[in-house]
This record gives sequence, C-alpha cells and structure tokens, in this order.
Amino acid sequence: MSKVDFYILPTDSLSARLDFACKLCEKAWRLGHRVYLHCLDAEQRGELDLRLWRFKGEAFVPHDLAEDHADAAVALGLGDDAGDHKGLLINLGAQVPGFVSQFERVAEIVVEEPGIRLSARERFRFYREQGYALQDHRLQRL
Repeated sequence: MSKVDFYILPTDSLSARLDFACKLCEKAWRLGHRVYLHCLDAEQRGELDLRLWRFKGEAFVPHDLAEDHADAAVALGLGDDAGDHKGLLINLGAQVPGFVSQFERVAEIVVEEPGIRLSARERFRFYREQGYALQDHRLQRL
C-alpha cells in the first residue's frame, strides 16, 4: 500500500503550492524516481509545465504531458489514467485519483487557502479510512 505524505505550507498562496511541487518533483527525479504530477485542470497543468522549465535558474526538470509521452520520467497528467507510472504521485487535484493505489508514494501539498484545506482534509480522511500509511510535514515560514 502507498505511503502518503502531506506537506503543509504556511501560506495561502497557490503559487507557493506549485513551486513546492516543482521542488519535490526535482528532488525525486534527481534521485532516479519516476514522477506523475496529477493536475487539477489544463490551466494548472500549463502553469506547472512552465514552472518546471524555469523554477530554478541553473536547471530544469525534463518532463512531458502524460498523453504525449506515457513513458516520460516526469509526466504531467489529467484525468483517470496514470499509465504505467508507479513511483511518486504528486496530487494537485481536488480528489484522490482512482489510480492512487498503483503508486509507491503519494505527495499531497496543502496551503492555507480554505478550498485547498477543505479538500485536503477530505483526502486525508479517505486515505486514513483506507488504511494508507500517513505522514504530515508542517513546513516553517522562511
């Protein structure tokens, strides 16, 4: 069963949520893990796509849209199919995706924006009821 980590950021900024997703993705990719970023919608995916190219001045994370290259080491996806990805799922959607059980690890990134917090609580409840191993990481303000 997947291990689920909730990263709780001390801000209500949706932009900070995407920045943290990029940092987490880069770290996992550099460690050799395949990463699937499940996006809320096409707009969020487009923004994340741009950020992965430029979030760090000296480096970028090679990635592709899931439907264009299902075998990409880092894939940005929408919908109900994560292909054969099994490493790390970074869930930026509002619900737990139906394919969550195929992943070894799941990352949920939470900010203090009320809608994000409410949906994160619902996802936490789901994971707990299903018996997933849960861990929360409360990040400090810089």
